[in-house]
Amino acid sequence: MARAVVEPAVRELLRQYPRGRPFATTVTFGGDDFSMCAHVRAQWAAPGQAQIALACWVVDKDTARCLGDNPPAEEEMRLPPEGTAQWDEELTGRVIGHLARRLNAVAAALPTADEHLTIAVPLGPLLLQDHGD
Repeated sequence: MARAVVEPAVRELLRQYPRGRPFATTVTFGGDDFSMCAHVRAQWAAPGQAQIALACWVVDKDTARCLGDNPPAEEEMRLPPEGTAQWDEELTGRVIGHLARRLNAVAAALPTADEHLTIAVPLGPLLLQDHGD
């Protein structure tokens, strides 16, 4: 998930949006039985750095089928206050750990008040270009 959808989303957010303005997106990755979702926020931070906040969760499509809600309800695909999804701290930790290594985070991930984990990453050609590996 981290390599397939979250890392490209972070890179695209930082390429498209102006400095000083926070921006966010939700990306999904999955198959027939589940979707892993990630809410990604990016914001220009200290000079030469961006702050990336992330919260991940899994939507179980089998449970939705059993409850007669197929596909899963839209609110399951969003975090509060717009939705009902609950973040998965372990999954979020693994994905943000991947991002921290790939994007050379300047410090360990820290929690936010709204159940995201956040890292600061240096800006530069390495971050702003796509990786094929």
